[in-house]
Amino acid sequence: MNMFVGNFETARELDGFELKHSDQKKAISVVGLGYVGAVSLACLSDLGHRVVGTDIDGQKVESISWGESPIHEDRLGELLTQGVAEDLLSATTDLKKAVMETDVTFVSVGTPTSEDGGCDTRAIEAVARGIGEALAAKDGFHIVVLRCSVPPGTTLDIMKPVLEQYSGKIAGQGFGICFNPEFLREGTAIADFHAPPKTVIGVSDPKTAAVLAEIYAPVDENPIVTTVEVAELVKYVDNVWHATKVVFANEVGRLCKPMGIDSHAVMDIFVQDTKLNLSPYYLKPGFAFGGSCLPKEVRAVNHLAEKLGVATPLMDSLTPSNEKQVEQAVDLVRDTGAKKVAVLGVAFKPGTDDLRESPALELIAQLQEEGAEIVAYDPAIQPGPHITKQFDYMRYAAPHLKNLVDGLADFMQETPEDAARDADVIVVTQKLPELRSVLRCKKEEATVVDLVRISDEARNSSRYIGIGW
Repeated sequence: MNMFVGNFETARELDGFELKHSDQKKAISVVGLGYVGAVSLACLSDLGHRVVGTDIDGQKVESISWGESPIHEDRLGELLTQGVAEDLLSATTDLKKAVMETDVTFVSVGTPTSEDGGCDTRAIEAVARGIGEALAAKDGFHIVVLRCSVPPGTTLDIMKPVLEQYSGKIAGQGFGICFNPEFLREGTAIADFHAPPKTVIGVSDPKTAAVLAEIYAPVDENPIVTTVEVAELVKYVDNVWHATKVVFANEVGRLCKPMGIDSHAVMDIFVQDTKLNLSPYYLKPGFAFGGSCLPKEVRAVNHLAEKLGVATPLMDSLTPSNEKQVEQAVDLVRDTGAKKVAVLGVAFKPGTDDLRESPALELIAQLQEEGAEIVAYDPAIQPGPHITKQFDYMRYAAPHLKNLVDGLADFMQETPEDAARDADVIVVTQKLPELRSVLRCKKEEATVVDLVRISDEARNSSRYIGIGW
């Protein structure tokens, strides 16, 4: 019934965990009655939970106690009024009282930008002290759920120690701790709560996972249960991606306007493609992009914007960022001190012999320049005139690769075993299934540098390095 992603405590999976439903609704306290807190309070009461809201702002507490919304949000006032009328919803300034009267505490306090540009966690620490003091006087297994946007590590490295110190209890035994990001859009928050895009529950113990999954069961029967740190970062990644989409669309608009092209018509067509444009495709950390299309068309758009006098800093940053991924791969190999390097995959992607602007060629060129001996394998590459002619396509974009393309036959091997046999480092640039067996047969001291996440099995090796994992 539940979807599990990743490993609890990063080292073990909770196999056999089953969600057991109970007719008894958990009583829930919500700390912080701002935007997220007030919405959560109202929606949880709408699901039939007895809820207690608490905040240091007496005016917010009084407003909610009367069933009145402290913020403008569609249907929020209606649900608050309903909750109060049904005697399911109350509010108080007494944090300890709220915790003592409930089974689960949701924390939704502010985490503004700090002076150094990071995240100000002082409100979280203050609330954790108050909750910890209440837990010290309370029997039973209480669960604390952090819902604020915070950097990875905040829940377990900042909040948990404070809770343990002031409660005298150990997380996972005396109380549960969870990070449960919210995905509520202002203006449609009530609707989003009842029909969430996803429900992410970051935990390190099965009891807490079960309780949170049961709370959300009426609105999402398949929550994603993962580690606390993954759940924390998902929230940041979501919002940075949304910001990226806004900036990208705006740059398209700036590009279209001086040419008299309807930017909305362009983007209306763009978003209809849910196979590539709006999909999981391309959205996996791995090696750099290459090929005959992406590099040259990014350059072409950058050139067009420059001719039009239009600023497109996001699009301008794509090529430098892509180059950084190649540099990182080189760094990973260099740090091993390897003298002989096997590169498994030379074309820009598997299933083709297209070498045009392949990032693997850039990787090989840089390693050769630093004195490494290179051997390579690619099932689709047969050195010959048709391969060397590909260089004509990229003679202006990558003139430094001409000698490398011309000399492919000197270091290409017929089988992956031939390439990997005596290598100090094996660099995997393509996700080819046949390479997995080769990695199992490598010499013991050889290191695998994986640029594509060839398999989870390979990650268990002591001499394994992933580029983004």
